Amino acid sequence: MLAAMPDPAPSPVSAGGASARAGGDACPGTLRLHRADDGALARVRIPGGVLDPGRADALLAAAERFGDGELHLTSRGNVQLRGLGAGCGGELAALLTDAGLLPSAAHERARNIVASPLAGLDGSPSLGAWLGELDRLLCSSPAAAALSGRFLFALDAGGGDVDALGADVTVVAEGPDALLRIGAEDEVFRLPSSDEAPRAALLAAEAFLRAAHDSGAWRVKDLPDDVRTELVRTIGSATGPAVHRPRPQPRKAAAPAPGPVGTTAALSVDVPLGRLVPAQWRLLTETAKRYGDELRLTPWRGIIVPGPFPRQEAADALRALSAAGLITAPDSPWTGVGACIGHPGCAKSLSDVRAEAGAAVGPPGRLPVYWSGCERRCGHPHGEWIDVVATPDGHRISHVRGERREPPTTVRNDDPARLAAAVAEARAL
Repeated sequence: MLAAMPDPAPSPVSAGGASARAGGDACPGTLRLHRADDGALARVRIPGGVLDPGRADALLAAAERFGDGELHLTSRGNVQLRGLGAGCGGELAALLTDAGLLPSAAHERARNIVASPLAGLDGSPSLGAWLGELDRLLCSSPAAAALSGRFLFALDAGGGDVDALGADVTVVAEGPDALLRIGAEDEVFRLPSSDEAPRAALLAAEAFLRAAHDSGAWRVKDLPDDVRTELVRTIGSATGPAVHRPRPQPRKAAAPAPGPVGTTAALSVDVPLGRLVPAQWRLLTETAKRYGDELRLTPWRGIIVPGPFPRQEAADALRALSAAGLITAPDSPWTGVGACIGHPGCAKSLSDVRAEAGAAVGPPGRLPVYWSGCERRCGHPHGEWIDVVATPDGHRISHVRGERREPPTTVRNDDPARLAAAVAEARAL
């Protein structure tokens, strides 16, 4: 059994540093809606992105009853509902609670858990037991209710896909064992038993809250260096031995390729700009009902439909999903293209980046591209990608590799053909 983790050294108050909280946690949830230019916005946490058809039906019912009818996927495998009426909060919460999508009102924004979406489908171990237990422990911890909506857990099946996302607490399956990583540290801790992984993740998050109390840091990376070092040492003293294991390179954080998974154990589809209309969502849900009875939303705004599928039925299902406007093959022009909501949905956006992304779609590039309407870059991907940001002077294009950013180029707003060519060239590098 893991020992209880002692309190880390208290964190010094940051005097105006990036780690200091400027105010309350503003991340939207389902009980506190966020105001946007197209109405209120709710973000529904879906731990591990895993949905059964009943909960998928409930999300669509909420979108159609209270919002614009569309479901928007996030970079953490969650769902956003947009265009909500300002007075719908109580009815929305009741609908989601009845569907099992809101198991704890106190923890609704803390349930940020990403998991390897192909776990158990591509030869890697299943993560279902870890996911269910971590969510249960999280919702049972009074302390964990204080986690911000930005704090992130990751459960990695061993391939490094979500380990590369830079979560605050990551658990990695390694054969019969489990490794625990804190933030982006290169040292991981071998847990005494893989069964202890969910509890170790929760205890690490609770230790972070104690370490962050004075500085007000939202995430592990926001802690002062000395406090972060002490936090890692404290967690290590209560777990297993340290192992040097650098975090996977950003390129590991890649979306599953659209199409059949393995020998049709599942189907993988991407969603153009992460936006699903009701007919698309219903088709995905009906496909899940006929086969694996589950949907998995990925951190790359895609969806996995577990099977298994008979080969011909897999081909038929992919044709139907493609005809509905979803991405079912890696050679689609939309593969790897993403964008924030942009204008007119967001008042801060300087342009309609979704329309611009659509106008610039061409042959698929080697690198994903993300279009942002302002410097906040809401929902941007992780790893290696092409960053396109609207500015008053034009669109700034830069190549991002994890924490590194290449010198940008800027294309004027009045030259859409040149902008499309510049983006295509950058993606081909």
